[in-house]
Amino acid sequence: MPMTAKYATSCGVCSSAISPGEQIARSGERWAHVACAGSSEAAQPAAAGASKPVPAKRTRPVRPDMPAPDGALEVWTDGACSGNPGPGGWAWATRDGRRDSGGENPSTNQRMEIRAALEAVRALDGPLVVVSDSTYVVNCFRDQWWKGWIARGWVTSARKPVISRDLWEPLITLVNERGDVSFRWVKGHSGDEMNDLVDALAVEQSHTMAGG
Repeated sequence: MPMTAKYATSCGVCSSAISPGEQIARSGERWAHVACAGSSEAAQPAAAGASKPVPAKRTRPVRPDMPAPDGALEVWTDGACSGNPGPGGWAWATRDGRRDSGGENPSTNQRMEIRAALEAVRALDGPLVVVSDSTYVVNCFRDQWWKGWIARGWVTSARKPVISRDLWEPLITLVNERGDVSFRWVKGHSGDEMNDLVDALAVEQSHTMAGG
């Protein structure tokens, strides 16, 4: 039975992003786009003796990245949390060696992802590309979720208050005031050395916040 997504996640069939407010359905043990869930079920092996052809699995097109400003500096950001909620850490770093990290307790993974982007944009002047493994952060700007949030009085398309508004509001304001910041998604734990670096820094901060 289809349901409405409350949080940003990824499709269990095609792996593309699911935005809050989208219709989703179960596909095995994972949530998926309704179309993907239906195609996944249709693609299951037929019963013994059956001769029906197996339909090809439908896929959703990959959405393009935001255009990068000319001469932009790339900054990788990440957040981590021990428990979710629990002790959290955030971090950002550039290839030229600039970096920063911190944390808060209690926190959540999403708060720390947003905080990492906010701290990077605050700290670095000039054209910027924020590289994050958080679809929640990237899609807010690539798909302009923030416009709907503000138009509805900081309420999501699912009619729920925007979580972590205290971080989202200054980040969205700063990005729009500057006009030279874009966002790009990177798959986490995929061998990207800079993503691995900020992940390690954020995890270290979450352990520090936990007193470890």
